[in-house]
Amino acid sequence: MDSKVLNSSMSNEEAEAVVNALNTHRHRQGALLPVLHGIQALIGYVPPSSVTLIAQELNLSEADVHGVISFYHDFKLSPPGAHVIQVCRAESCQSLGANALAKHACSRLGVDFHQTTRDNNFTLEPVYCLGNCMNSPAIRVDDEIYGDMTDEKFDDVIDQLLTQVIEVKAP
Repeated sequence: MDSKVLNSSMSNEEAEAVVNALNTHRHRQGALLPVLHGIQALIGYVPPSSVTLIAQELNLSEADVHGVISFYHDFKLSPPGAHVIQVCRAESCQSLGANALAKHACSRLGVDFHQTTRDNNFTLEPVYCLGNCMNSPAIRVDDEIYGDMTDEKFDDVIDQLLTQVIEVKAP
C-alpha cells in the first residue's frame, strides 16, 4: 500500500490519515464508514484523491466509495474553514426565526450551506437539532452552542472570531 500512497496526489498529511484509518478499520465488517470517519477525524475531510486507494484496499468500486461520501452530508471532500458554523434547522428553531437567521448567515458570510468562505475562515452547515430548543434559534460555532440567536448576535460572534488574538509560539 505504501507505494500506492507515495504515487498519489495526496499530501503527506492526507496520505498518513488515509493509511492510518485503513490500517485501523480495514478488518472490520462494513469498514467503509469507519475508515471515512477516521480520515475526516484526523484531517477534517476526505481527500478526493484517496477514493481510489480506499476502494482498492476495501475491495469496493470507486463508485461505491464516492456514493457513500456524497450521500452523507457530514463527509467533506475539501478542507473546512477555520471555523464551522452550524445553523439549527429543526422545527423549534424554525418556528422561532431560524429561516431568517439562515438567510442572514448566508448573506453575511457570502456563502450558502455546505460552502466555505473565500478566505477559508468559515464553513456554513445546516444541522438538524442542537438540543438547545429552549433557547431557539441556535447555532454552533466549532464546539460552542449559542442560543436565542439574532442577526445582531450572529454578527457579533463573527466579528469576535475575525478579530480574536492568535497566540504565536516561537520555536
